[in-house]
Amino acid sequence: MIEMFTLASGTVGPDAGRTMQFPAGEQHVIPADGATGPLAVLVRGAGAEDLVAAGMAIDAARRAGRRAALVLPYLPGARQDRGVPFGAEVYARLLNALGADRVLAIDPHSPVMPALIENLEVYPLSRFVRQALTRRVADAHVSDYVGVIAPDAGAAERSGAVAHALGLPLVQARKHRDFATGALSGFTCDPLPSAGKLLVVDDICDGGGTFRGLAEATGLGPDRLDLWVTHGVFSGRAPQLREHFGHIHTTDSHPGHTHPDVAATIHPLTDTLIREALR
Repeated sequence: MIEMFTLASGTVGPDAGRTMQFPAGEQHVIPADGATGPLAVLVRGAGAEDLVAAGMAIDAARRAGRRAALVLPYLPGARQDRGVPFGAEVYARLLNALGADRVLAIDPHSPVMPALIENLEVYPLSRFVRQALTRRVADAHVSDYVGVIAPDAGAAERSGAVAHALGLPLVQARKHRDFATGALSGFTCDPLPSAGKLLVVDDICDGGGTFRGLAEATGLGPDRLDLWVTHGVFSGRAPQLREHFGHIHTTDSHPGHTHPDVAATIHPLTDTLIREALR
């Protein structure tokens, strides 16, 4: 389900338009009567019907002379950045066809898909994490940590930017695969501080296998390890992360963030992106 927002008298509020589906299956939007000013259309997750409905809302707004932004915190297809089919390009073509004046996302999986999307703006992850963790939430605070761990080479840049923003050292971990089978064969990690809590930082948590494997390889328990994942998909065995991490931090970017058995600390993100989109 998409959500629509507008700006009135300096305050972000829900737009009164609504979505519907015709009996034959087509998505449709009934715009708000007399709505003016820019429109922000929020889509969480990767639902194809939601993306089509968002396109309908954007089309209606632009035909009424309004600017329209697509707020897409979780960038669908960003993990499909290689191979055949080239999913990142397929999703990028779809997003470009929606005709938004601006597209806002945060923490895409790699730079491949963002380079394919027109009018894309990526909100700085490090800024958001710093703001989130300088407020004590669920008894977690930046002052609790002595370092940030990048769980693999692909996370090094985002984890390093977060570590810099928090004023903490970065510890690099690496995961190793059996090239014959593709199976994960283990982790190694740079030397860890002998005391204090560490924050593992990455973009997406699906089933959580990478983070469970890393935690087991370090030999540290939930008293010393916390986890930040921007996009909490939390599928499969993700609830088992509770055995390894004291706090699991995520945002409201993906519908999976509310998984009750993961019980993540949720840092609201979408309001920040909506306000940015309506500037």
